[in-house]
Amino acid sequence: MIDELKSRIAEIEDDLVAWRRDFHRHPEVAFHEERTSRVIKEYLEGLGLPVKTMAGTGLRADLRGGGDGPTVALRADIDALPIQEQGDKDYISQNPGAAHCCGHDGHMAVVLGVAKVLEGMKDSLHGNVVFLFQPAEELPPGGAIGMVEEGALEGVDAIFGLHFWQPLPTGKVGSVKGPMMAAADNFRISVKGRPGHGSMPHQTVDPILTASQLVVNLQSIISRNLDPLKPGVVSFGTIQGGTVYNIIPEEVKLTGTVRSFETEVQALARDRLQEITQKTCEAFGAQGEMEYEPGYPPVVNPPEMVDFALDVVAKTLGDDRIVEIDPVMGGEDFAYFLQKIPGAFLFFGMGDGQSFPHHHPGFDMDEKALPQAALLLTALALEFLEK
Repeated sequence: MIDELKSRIAEIEDDLVAWRRDFHRHPEVAFHEERTSRVIKEYLEGLGLPVKTMAGTGLRADLRGGGDGPTVALRADIDALPIQEQGDKDYISQNPGAAHCCGHDGHMAVVLGVAKVLEGMKDSLHGNVVFLFQPAEELPPGGAIGMVEEGALEGVDAIFGLHFWQPLPTGKVGSVKGPMMAAADNFRISVKGRPGHGSMPHQTVDPILTASQLVVNLQSIISRNLDPLKPGVVSFGTIQGGTVYNIIPEEVKLTGTVRSFETEVQALARDRLQEITQKTCEAFGAQGEMEYEPGYPPVVNPPEMVDFALDVVAKTLGDDRIVEIDPVMGGEDFAYFLQKIPGAFLFFGMGDGQSFPHHHPGFDMDEKALPQAALLLTALALEFLEK
C-alpha cells in the first residue's frame, strides 16, 4: 500500500506547491477567509464531494468509501496572520497587512492533496473520510468551537491534524502524549492616574510608574505562587500610554497572555492577576481595572492515538523520522476537537533552510515537506479505517 500511495502522491507534487503558493499570495485573516474558502469549496466539489459551509468560512467535505467502516476526519486551518510580509519571493502576499507566516497555506494544500488521492481510491475504502477546513485558528475564540457546534464532528470517530513546524528538520515528526500545547488566555489592564507636567510629578498620580511596577509584580505569580513543578507563563505583549516626553499621562494600558497545561494553574493566575493589579495600583494611588479573556484549552493527545499515529509515521516515512519533542506553550484550537473525540496532533518538520520562526514577517517553509506530509495524512486515514 505504501508504494502505491507514494506513487499517487508523486503525481500531485506540483499541485501541492501550486496550491500552497496560491494561498500564500492571497492570505486572509481570521473570519475573513472568503476567497480561500471559495477556492477550496470549488475544488472539493470538482472532485465530486458534497461540501457544507459552517462557522462562517469553514467547510466540511465528506468522502464516502465503498465499504462500511468508521469515519476519520483530517483538519486544516485556513486563516493568515495580520502581518505585513517581508521578502522577495515571487509568491509574496498580495494582500497588504496579511500573510501566511505560520504554515496554514501548507496545511490547506496538503489536505486538498489527500482529498484528491483518497477520492481516487474511494471504492476500496472501508469507511469514510471527512475533510475539515477551519477558519480563525489565530484569533480566539477561534473557528474550531463554531465548527464543532455546527456539526463538524457529527458521525466522526477520530480526527488527525498536523502543523508544519520550523524548529524541526524537514520530514521529522514529533508529538506528545497528553498535554502537547498550552491553554492560552489573554488579559487587558487599564491603569488610571492623575495627569500633569513631568517637572512636577508630586502633583500627579503617575500611571507609567504604576504600570512599570505592575509588570514586575505580576511576574511573582510564576516565581512565588505557582508550584515549580508545574509550567506556566505570564507575559506582557503591549504597554501603551502617553503622548509627549514631558507630560505624565492619565492612563496606561497593558495586554498580555497566560499559558499553562492545567485549568487549576490558569485559575490561579487569573485570580492573582486581579489581586496584584488592584493592590499595586492602590499602593501608588492609581485605579486599576483588569479584563480576563479565556482562550483555548490545552491540546491533550490521548496516548494510544499518539502511539497509533507514530506507528504510521514509522511504516510510512521510517523510524528515523520520529523525534522526541517537549510540549510547547503555544495555543491551538484543535483542542476543541480533541475534547469531543479521540485523535492526535502532530508537528511536521519543514525547517531545512528556513531561518525565520513562525509569525515572523520573513517566515517561509521548505516545500519538500508538502508531499511527505500528504503521504503521512493519507496513510493515517487509511490505517485508521483498516484498524
